[in-house]
Amino acid sequence: MTRRPILLHVLVQQRQLMRYGMFRAAYESAAKKVDRELVGTAPSRAQLHRWISGGLKRLPHTDHCRVLQRMFPGWTADQLFAPCPEDLLPVDPARPADGPAASMSPGVRRAIAPPGRAPFDTPHAPGPPLSDVAAVFTTRAEFTCAMPPQAMFDDAEEIRAAGLSLNLLCQQYPDQRLRRLVANGARLECLFLDPDGDAIRAREREEGYTDHFLSTLTKLNIEVLSRVRDHLPAEARDRLSLAVYDETIRFGIVLIDGTTCVMQPYLPQARGVDSPTFLLRRDPEGAGLYNTFEQIYHELSERSRPV
Repeated sequence: MTRRPILLHVLVQQRQLMRYGMFRAAYESAAKKVDRELVGTAPSRAQLHRWISGGLKRLPHTDHCRVLQRMFPGWTADQLFAPCPEDLLPVDPARPADGPAASMSPGVRRAIAPPGRAPFDTPHAPGPPLSDVAAVFTTRAEFTCAMPPQAMFDDAEEIRAAGLSLNLLCQQYPDQRLRRLVANGARLECLFLDPDGDAIRAREREEGYTDHFLSTLTKLNIEVLSRVRDHLPAEARDRLSLAVYDETIRFGIVLIDGTTCVMQPYLPQARGVDSPTFLLRRDPEGAGLYNTFEQIYHELSERSRPV
């Protein structure tokens, strides 16, 4: 039987704080609000691993608990370090061991299969009359549970992404895989909302952030990809391009190999992870939504500034 993860682990995943740098930034921001003397007391990387692994025999120091309760309002320290309630688990912990494709619906597997190839050996079946919409998910959290990033990106030859912080690529797909992907010939283009621009400050106000959280997250993600680029062989670095734009954020768009689009609208006062996510598969006849969002990507790219 698989042990149920503790609530803290699940919440950290939902907030996209699994990278130590992002957790530390969020922790320090909460510490400042609890007691300025607690700034600089974030757990080490090893401590954080022990916290979320569920192996602690007793609660962390009282000050750590105070900060964690500020980071995750509504939960006590005892609850944070207890097994996650069943109704809050993002996926069935007893996921089949056959890999990410095992948990996907046939429609999702068809959507990411390369043209002319059977998707994960699943027989093709005609879909409903939804043009090129292959699947719709209520939230991005549901989307990533059904379709892990490695299932989309591992065999990609071209990835073009535009959005706010691009967490799907920068926080949920390992650096080593990105580096290997580009080193092996793939092309990666990323357009971020300018972390020093007016549009991201407007979005922070809309989502209720007062501590420049989105700017900090976006800067970190740009640094992550810059570091990946710096460690690529010299001849491969031009295949990883980064740029920023300063415009009202309306959509997050990821285009894969000219055939698949992951699109997410940005809703008023809602975090990106809580917004609906659409999976589109390009219609060979040219109809549907894929071309619309590819055009939006092109226009943003033309108005962007390289970094």
